[in-house]
Amino acid sequence: MIDHVPELALRAFYLITVVGNRETLITLGVVVTAALLVLRRRGLALGWALAMLGNGALNPTLKHVFERARPIHPTHWLTEDGFSFPSGHSSGAVIAMGMLAYLAVRLLPRRWHVPAWIAAAGLAFSIGASRVFLRVHFPSDVLAGFASGTAWLTISIASIELARWAKRRRRAPQVSGVELTR
Repeated sequence: MIDHVPELALRAFYLITVVGNRETLITLGVVVTAALLVLRRRGLALGWALAMLGNGALNPTLKHVFERARPIHPTHWLTEDGFSFPSGHSSGAVIAMGMLAYLAVRLLPRRWHVPAWIAAAGLAFSIGASRVFLRVHFPSDVLAGFASGTAWLTISIASIELARWAKRRRRAPQVSGVELTR
């Protein structure tokens, strides 16, 4: 398959896969954390950092549990070592892009909410597809990465929202022992 693909398409898939590289995601993680701290959004900065770091621990753990070998189709475009299942690029893309979309919902006007989620899903899907296309993962590796990333993203966002709810609840005024909600 890859032998019959135009060079330009291979370059495009390679560039897409680079967006999901560990170095790219670490850089993104540091930049977004710093930006949130500058904006004095400490809770969001902590939530973002824990989401990214949590996936950084979860994915290698799962790889060592399953110990699945990678496809044997090396290309001149990309070679990978280590275990294949689940795809770290796919789970990392779901976490990073999903958290960016969540931050957009929290920080940007409503008109940006749907486009942020669509862009996040599209980029995460593209990164996962690039891994199969470049023959460094089986489709099931990518699907498992999407699943583990989605599970961790859900836990991360739910934790941030729970902390936010608890903080608001502590600040709610009380009259004669009865809590008033805003």
